[in-house]
Amino acid sequence: MGSPNDNTSSPTGAASPRGRTIDIDAVADAVRANERSGLARAITLVESTRSDHRDLAQQLLLRVLPDAGGSHRVGITGVPGVGKSTFIDALGMRLIEKGHRVAVLAVDPSSTRTGGSILGDKTRMSRLAVQENAYIRPSPTSGTLGGVARATRETIVLLEAAGFDVILVETVGVGQSEVTVANMVDCFTFLTLARTGDQLQGIKKGVLELADLVAVNKADGKHATDAKNAARELAGALRLIYPHDAIWKPPVLTMSAIEGTGLDEYWDTVLRHQQVLSDAGEFAEKRRKQQVDWTWTMVNDQLLRRLAQNPSVKAIRGDVEARVRDGSLTAALAAQELLDAFDS
Repeated sequence: MGSPNDNTSSPTGAASPRGRTIDIDAVADAVRANERSGLARAITLVESTRSDHRDLAQQLLLRVLPDAGGSHRVGITGVPGVGKSTFIDALGMRLIEKGHRVAVLAVDPSSTRTGGSILGDKTRMSRLAVQENAYIRPSPTSGTLGGVARATRETIVLLEAAGFDVILVETVGVGQSEVTVANMVDCFTFLTLARTGDQLQGIKKGVLELADLVAVNKADGKHATDAKNAARELAGALRLIYPHDAIWKPPVLTMSAIEGTGLDEYWDTVLRHQQVLSDAGEFAEKRRKQQVDWTWTMVNDQLLRRLAQNPSVKAIRGDVEARVRDGSLTAALAAQELLDAFDS
């Protein structure tokens, strides 16, 4: 990963090993002015795992934090083949037409293994990629889902400070990334398809429990009737999950990203969700709770990192793992040995 750098004039700068200096005030000014090169440099800084960059990234975030928080943060996940990229491309274009500035981020745990997105995000969203009022950033390759999540959360702050008022966060892949994204956005969308037979086959109940809004995509042509049937069935499933007195019950919409139908209704529903939560005093509270939860996630991540890097733990790790493998030590006793070494 390249080292972000800027001029050397500010006392708030810190020298990099190559002798160049990252001027945090200059980078913060560039972010607020929405200078593309400065914004890219800032995002590269928050994505970096180097300890000196981590310290500088936190200084940068503190400077721009007063200008952040003003966007609609929307998470988008979906079943394979649902057309997420086409949907995001179409929605982003529609929102730009309405005067919004749209940023798209991806959370892809597999990028930590493959070294990046197999399909370039900008080729997947070809119309949006060339828009002046759009910004597309592929998933960072930060080694772990936790690292990807941290970089994505901090990138949201930078993009908001740069004046982007809609942040779309896409999950790529399956599993824990959906929970991670749901915990960093205001409205979490689940995209699905009209299926033959059991419409709920293959849809994990846990994903429906996370969703604030469900949309059946590709509701066009011969699939239009199937989509309406799927929406009815999903609405029935959601009624079983949510209590009668819930202030928000996730609606199920039908739409076609290719035809552009249903996009306005989708966005109106996102805004209505925010309004309902705000009126109940829950919108700001949800964001505050996300910050507290995120604080403890960071504590857990940093404790694990310190544990793994501890010299006493490193000294016994191989032997402890070998005894677990051959059955001479239980996992619980092994964990205790490692923690005792860490505490010593």
